[in-house]
Amino acid sequence: MAYNYCSVVREGHITIVTIERETSYNALHIEANLELEAVFDTFAADDDQWVAIITGAGSKAFCAGNDLKLVPDLARDKLPRTGFAGLTDRYDLIKPVIAAVNGIAMGGGFEIALACDLIIAHEGAVFALPEPRVGLAALAGGIQRLVLDIGLKRAMSLLMTGRRITAMEGKGLGFVTEVVTGDVLEAAKACANIILECSPLSIRATKQAVWKELAPILSKQLSEEWSYPAMAKMLGSQDAVEGPKAFAEKRKPTWLGC
Repeated sequence: MAYNYCSVVREGHITIVTIERETSYNALHIEANLELEAVFDTFAADDDQWVAIITGAGSKAFCAGNDLKLVPDLARDKLPRTGFAGLTDRYDLIKPVIAAVNGIAMGGGFEIALACDLIIAHEGAVFALPEPRVGLAALAGGIQRLVLDIGLKRAMSLLMTGRRITAMEGKGLGFVTEVVTGDVLEAAKACANIILECSPLSIRATKQAVWKELAPILSKQLSEEWSYPAMAKMLGSQDAVEGPKAFAEKRKPTWLGC
């Protein structure tokens, strides 16, 4: 099947998904999100595909998140049922997914990686949840998953500043599985092949057991967070308009706090 915003290659039992918006740092818009949802629907339903890898085209970016030039408001009803990239709200996928982070993983791009089971990162990769710097918040599970992965205080130090951290820092914090100096996709394939040495049924049973209690909690939090008083006020604010606008115009935002 031909895709417009991604490519899919199957190597044995491994499905390799590459986001193909290199000129936009692999940022996603509505159509790209829907296309990726269809890709992962197919992967989930294919009994012959046991492990998925997601990466970005080129060497600069894994995914720069939401394409603020095209989708500035980030309304939840513009996302597919399964969330950003068809992954962040996909709670029933019991097959392993590996993020091969080849460059920038910002905002929704970082959230895609956090939604994966393992993160293999190139030494030049950079991670951040910079949404507060554009008047928004990490609403595709980044807030909750980062706390789950690295603990409250460490997570808050990233969530409250929007600062960028390196792959090695990410490994030290605990959300990056492995840092490589060479081809990150080949490293991810090597990791996938180690998983393939195990029974696929055992792997799926293990992942389901891990997420049986966590998934309902995460799903409830993500479905409700848009209605939290502070979140609702932020989403309807002038700051939420000013932030993406300033970003698109490559200038510093003027915050009004309303």
